[in-house]
Amino acid sequence: MRAITIPEPGGPDALVLTEVPDPDPGAGEVLVEVAASAVNRADILQRQGHYDPPPGASPYPGLECSGRIAALGPGVTGWSVGDEVCALLAGGGYAEKVAVPVGQLLPVPDGVDLVTAAALPEVTATVWSNVFQVAHLQPGETLLVHGGSSGIGTMAIQLGKAVGARVATTAGSERKLQFCRDLGADVLVNYHEQDFVEDIGGHGADVILDVIGAAYLARNLEALAVNGRLVVIGMQGGVKAELNLGRLLAKRAAIVATSLRARPAEEKVAIVAAVRQHVWPLIESGTVRPVVDSSVPLASAAEAHRLMESSGHIGKILLTV
Repeated sequence: MRAITIPEPGGPDALVLTEVPDPDPGAGEVLVEVAASAVNRADILQRQGHYDPPPGASPYPGLECSGRIAALGPGVTGWSVGDEVCALLAGGGYAEKVAVPVGQLLPVPDGVDLVTAAALPEVTATVWSNVFQVAHLQPGETLLVHGGSSGIGTMAIQLGKAVGARVATTAGSERKLQFCRDLGADVLVNYHEQDFVEDIGGHGADVILDVIGAAYLARNLEALAVNGRLVVIGMQGGVKAELNLGRLLAKRAAIVATSLRARPAEEKVAIVAAVRQHVWPLIESGTVRPVVDSSVPLASAAEAHRLMESSGHIGKILLTV
């Protein structure tokens, strides 16, 4: 089969399409013939040499995929060869085939085509686990989503509205903010021109989903409501910042930092099961939808990385096989 490899860390051209051995599904795994994968910020970090796959994971980038089951490993039940699926991966999505633990498989939702389904596993698992399982967003609370036009942001806005939250979001252009408004966002903040602390209004944000990290830490704390929960899932704005513990104590607030890729298998299985139970019905009813900016052939993965690094996209960038 062919897969995107990274012989040496570097820029987008470090991604090389190479003939590699087919993966062999082990016990409790299935072999998926990939229809599409999707680009995530973690893939860029891996390409640059800053984010190695967890032990035992595929060395190829790609944290999600869609496709058809080509073979069942020992002990697999409940799935059949030919089933259309999408999957959360620890790596290996940038390839024609990938071995997937059965607990990380999801059926393609009704009403979603096979390629578009590749846009769903990572964002739904990330948003559901962080906003709902960690931060426990409740109806009537305010959710602040940084980077609302990203893949994660577009899903967070929709799921926040679906459960009855007031949603505020930041983005870097009026085009992106208008898209966020169309998804249901109530408060729109152009971070080039506005201050999200001032614009969020009310008593502040009960939950903040943050992909920026250090650069936003102090302002996020100011924006938090009393008993607010800040969940940091990215470090696009750096890794080190000063924290006013007195302010944190006064607000009785919580700051949690999480990542999905390196979580133990049993945690990923539980997250995927929760996504299937809570999010899939919202997708199948049309309440929530995948947002796809563009699709690029696997052989042009470097082009897809350049597009993500330019931050000109809205939603997900797919790699089609």
